[in-house]
Amino acid sequence: MALYLIGDVQGCDSALGHLLAEIDFSPSRDRIILLGDLVNRGPASLAVLRRAMALGGACDCLLGNHDIHLLAVERGLRPPGRRDTLDDILTAPDRPALINWLRRQPLARLEHGVLMVHAGVLPAWSVKKTLALAQEVQQALSGDDWAAHLADLFGNKPDHWSKGLRGAARLRAIVNALVRIRLIDAKGHMDFDTKDSRGADGAPSGLMPWFDHPERRTAGHPIAFGHWSTLGPLLRADIMALDSGCVWGGWLSALRIGADGTRELIQVRGTQACTPGAA
Repeated sequence: MALYLIGDVQGCDSALGHLLAEIDFSPSRDRIILLGDLVNRGPASLAVLRRAMALGGACDCLLGNHDIHLLAVERGLRPPGRRDTLDDILTAPDRPALINWLRRQPLARLEHGVLMVHAGVLPAWSVKKTLALAQEVQQALSGDDWAAHLADLFGNKPDHWSKGLRGAARLRAIVNALVRIRLIDAKGHMDFDTKDSRGADGAPSGLMPWFDHPERRTAGHPIAFGHWSTLGPLLRADIMALDSGCVWGGWLSALRIGADGTRELIQVRGTQACTPGAA
């Protein structure tokens, strides 16, 4: 069995199909894990969700910021964005089944010794703590009152972690870290003002990529994530950034994780239909 971690698909189902063909993916033999942002910006978000659901146990997913945005739009909690490409899902006859499947997906996973999140991890969190906090959000979104919890997950505050956080503020801080974080300051405060136009070496003064914080408790433990397309496929001993900008005309990346810890990067170019404004 081969395990493949795949970066942000964002509605580019054609590219996902090409990538699965490139790796000779077999649902009876292999597994894929989509690292969040399955939907939005690309032209075929509905097809991506249907493909992921149809693969059953051969495909696992994480929630990304665009996926949580879809849930909120579907519940009428947020207006659609100007560049959203979610109408195919919102008008689909199987929308209830798709939404119920999506909202139950986790925000973090640990497999083959790799911690997987969509965006990042705060410096104060260990691997065990990260998984436990992600489980709190998953439980909130899996219950019958999930929409009430969902409404509380949006906003830039709190922008740092405190053990005393409770209720909506606690869940919001967890979500901000796991699906939105890119840059932080020395005290672990998350920055949401800097746009995704800089790579790891282009952080403004006083800020740094979350994975370069000198007091990060997960340092040395392999972490795979997406969300930050200008990093490209950044592969370090303990950092695997796999959002390579497929929806913007870049690449869709898969990282094969061997049982012996070996890694192999496989990429396909995003199709022209997955560029901004094409849908």
